[in-house]
Amino acid sequence: MKVFMLMTGSGPLMILTSHASIEDPQILEKLASKGIEKFLAYEVPFELARNRYGGHFNVVSQDLHETDDLRVLDYNGERAFKLFSFKELGNPISHEPGVGLVNEVA
Repeated sequence: MKVFMLMTGSGPLMILTSHASIEDPQILEKLASKGIEKFLAYEVPFELARNRYGGHFNVVSQDLHETDDLRVLDYNGERAFKLFSFKELGNPISHEPGVGLVNEVA
């Protein structure tokens, strides 16, 4: 399971997914169906996210199944920004319709 902080046009959000990569076409399709087509994604270390979100993380992650492989952990971008520093996140990956995914150099 992977955790990502997405920087979107409407603000940051934290997601959990069973996909190995934010670059997986299935997850990109699911995000697009929710209106999220352009974003920066930062991978968050799984254990770090679990520790910071505590019981809420466990509830959300236990509800993640193969047929339902995307869960929003946190819609509150302000809280996510307070919980994680940029130093704790992976290198950003950008996605833009018509451009695709580009791994950024940190």
